[in-house]
Amino acid sequence: MLFRYLFSTPYITKTCTLNKLNRTLSTLPQLSSEKYGVKRKEFGVLKNDDVKFFQSLISKERVLTDESELLPYNIDWIKNCRGQSKVVLKPKTTEEVSQILKYCNERRLAVCPQGGNTGLVGGSVPVFDEVIINFMLMNKIISVDELSGALVCEAGCILENLDNYARERNLIMPLDLGAKGSCQIGGNISTNAGGIRLLRYGNLQGTVLGVEAVKADGSIIDCLRTLKKDNTGYHLKHLFIGSEGTLGVVTKVAIQCPSLPKSVNLGFFGVESFDSVLQLYKSAKSSLGEILSAFEMADSLSIGTTVKNLKLTNPIGEYPFYVLIETHGSDEEHDSDKLSRFLSREMDSGLIVDGTVTAEETKMKSIWNIRESIAGAALHGGYMFKYDVSVPLRSYYELVHVLRRRLRAVDCKVYGYGHVGDGNIHINVVVPEYSKEVYGLLEPFIFEEVSKHKGSISAEHGVGFRKPQYIHYSKDQTSLQLMRDMKRVMDPNGILNPYKVLPDPS
Repeated sequence: MLFRYLFSTPYITKTCTLNKLNRTLSTLPQLSSEKYGVKRKEFGVLKNDDVKFFQSLISKERVLTDESELLPYNIDWIKNCRGQSKVVLKPKTTEEVSQILKYCNERRLAVCPQGGNTGLVGGSVPVFDEVIINFMLMNKIISVDELSGALVCEAGCILENLDNYARERNLIMPLDLGAKGSCQIGGNISTNAGGIRLLRYGNLQGTVLGVEAVKADGSIIDCLRTLKKDNTGYHLKHLFIGSEGTLGVVTKVAIQCPSLPKSVNLGFFGVESFDSVLQLYKSAKSSLGEILSAFEMADSLSIGTTVKNLKLTNPIGEYPFYVLIETHGSDEEHDSDKLSRFLSREMDSGLIVDGTVTAEETKMKSIWNIRESIAGAALHGGYMFKYDVSVPLRSYYELVHVLRRRLRAVDCKVYGYGHVGDGNIHINVVVPEYSKEVYGLLEPFIFEEVSKHKGSISAEHGVGFRKPQYIHYSKDQTSLQLMRDMKRVMDPNGILNPYKVLPDPS
């Protein structure tokens, strides 16, 4: 019976955090340099005198050199990439970051800036022996203007902590990610993260008011303004949003926080086809309008695998596709009325086959937990090839069908889920273990398919280490040359996050 679980979804404790997953996978990934055949560039080699300098600058306790301590910082959370760094530095101030970069630039020591290390394309871990600058100790909230909503903080602040702080002041962070309990705002800015509520609150280019960043030579760039409008010359903050630490290292952020919604509703629905998903999205935009904050899709394999691997409970039956619809508004009666009319119409039309709707916080967390755990749950099944692309909505799910046909002779699972509102689909290909054969079948094939549809090979996780050789599928040669020119001006010695974002000209 439709909506038999209405307002009765049991609370599901989140059982799968990134750190817990890291501990459960004991097999170390192959070194990135060997796995992907990368040659080390002509950077300096770390010496004892360098370590002593760092210790004198920021104290011995914040300079890690023991191999066992270094290992977690050298590996990304999906166990795809593994670097060989010999030192991790944990600065507490922008001035310390400035001195570190100045010294590394003079010594030609390559640097890898690192936030929460929740990336999916190897951008936050070294490839060779780069000096890791980890920002976990730069975690102060500096100020918040409760009138304008402008919040200023250091780059190492964890996104969930910022959101909790904002909520105490009747504000929210405009960004919400499944990794919010681990990711840091500086990394979010550097990768131009999208998230589940981009549909309502926009992308980071619009919500970031200003940044403070440090160039490769140690120069501190102060663009830390809290004005919504500032048309004085070049918008320099945008150089650092999405550049993944290759042009400069973000140390502070000013971000626009929307008002805390007074009315929040979440629906979880079963639908019969992807065409029904698209029709439901069109209807939701028309019927819910300004209160529509998220529209997520997941196929049956995404939800089924997550529920099985993490021993969760699916609050509705099994269906080919699932949709999550969330609303944010200021008037509970108004929002409930709009949502009720929308649900009544689409139940009658047959687009919604089954579902549950709730306004209770713990129950909403239970449902979101299923959606946000999809990526982590896949790691229980073996090795995961993970792709984050954007394509026009008409071609959104076609990639999954194409990949299933291409990999039909391979022992694997292929499934898709993501943010329908901005055309961003996440595709997981899970195999028992890493296979060069599967890798060869997937890349560059998937990016060629994305290019055919005039999509983007990276929707929200950046280019990182995994995608520079494929960036030409999204950027033409004139654009790439301009990017190289900017890199040369900002970082002439190329020490900032090398092997990332830009392909070698050769």
